[in-house]
Amino acid sequence: MLPEHRRISRSRRWFLRAAALFGGGFTALKSTSAAAADLPNRLGGPVSAYGSRSRFEKALRLVGNPRTPQAASSLTPLRDSHGMITASALHYERHHSGVPDLDPSTHTLTIHGLVNRQLVFTMDELKRFPSVSRIFFLECSGNTSSEWRGANAMDVQRSHGLTSCSEWTGVWLSTLLRECAVTPAGMWILAEGADAARVARSIPMAKAMKDVLVAYAQNGEPLRPEQGYPLRLIVPGFEGIINIKWLHRLKVIDQPAMTRWETSRYTDLMPDGTSRIFTLEMDVKSVITRPSGGDRLPGRGVYEISGLAWSGRGSIARVDITTDGGATWSPAELQTPVLPLAHTRFRASWNWNGGDALIASRALDDSGHLQPTLQDLVKLRGLNSGYHNNAILPWNVSSTGAVTNGL
Repeated sequence: MLPEHRRISRSRRWFLRAAALFGGGFTALKSTSAAAADLPNRLGGPVSAYGSRSRFEKALRLVGNPRTPQAASSLTPLRDSHGMITASALHYERHHSGVPDLDPSTHTLTIHGLVNRQLVFTMDELKRFPSVSRIFFLECSGNTSSEWRGANAMDVQRSHGLTSCSEWTGVWLSTLLRECAVTPAGMWILAEGADAARVARSIPMAKAMKDVLVAYAQNGEPLRPEQGYPLRLIVPGFEGIINIKWLHRLKVIDQPAMTRWETSRYTDLMPDGTSRIFTLEMDVKSVITRPSGGDRLPGRGVYEISGLAWSGRGSIARVDITTDGGATWSPAELQTPVLPLAHTRFRASWNWNGGDALIASRALDDSGHLQPTLQDLVKLRGLNSGYHNNAILPWNVSSTGAVTNGL
């Protein structure tokens, strides 16, 4: 065992090397008595009926198009998120006619159409079925639409803020469909919300019987009104609008209903004038959230590059990081658990030398799909589509430490 003075010397050398590596950014330690003198000596606040965050935390959702607040969206502050779960209060929103005020004591779910038994379920009856909880991401198909023609968003909330990830609790839709005894002719389901727009989307029966959740809770508490209270669909991996909020009706049908929400809207116009329709699965995607647009690195040294990756086709198999604009790529560490159809947090250590750099992430899912560059995506899809942009977004780090959109 090393003598005491040699152990202290070695520890001191390590600390000095680390301080130099991190740009001398460590704060000198105070004595125990001085540190104790800084502690408050008066009583703190009382307990409360419903918890709130610290007054020192300022992360908020940005609200888009405030001139039409009933048909607008809010964006999740991804830069300020940690781990894989999005706080319910910061989960993104997208509405077409405002948030209805629904009483769970009178709200019902009707299942009818091509079934042998048409049933109406109250909320209490739904909660008598076996409940399940699963972690799934949601993403609006218009997420990152601002970047189709190059750099536009100044930060990651504006570029990627229409995605969030939560634990959802409810009953499998397949359980309810079996109660209704779907006929062989029933190949699709039309799901309709109780909002003023009556947003409605068609869901393939194969998906409905696989993993669709009729959810009444999010992150351990009842759904918030903005997230569909008292009932919504969670259709894992599919574009956000198909996860119908304020769910009140499911009609079993033999073909897609071709509603306005799946014909004139949420389709991809291709260069030859045709349209991609029912592009339901969200493609593999990732983005670096720290450092990202709007950040400023205080000086050269070691930084953690961190971000999120997700895919509507399965689990994230790998995330690669580049700090030289794509000339070379290195694998990042994936935070466990890596779940299918959920956000995956990735991390990598980067020793910034103080020069210009172009950093980006590139995700691969377990179905073999690799996240494309914007140039490759435009070659395939053209510039007429406003949806389903899953391209790599790089961040430019200047020698001043300022981080900006690098597209």
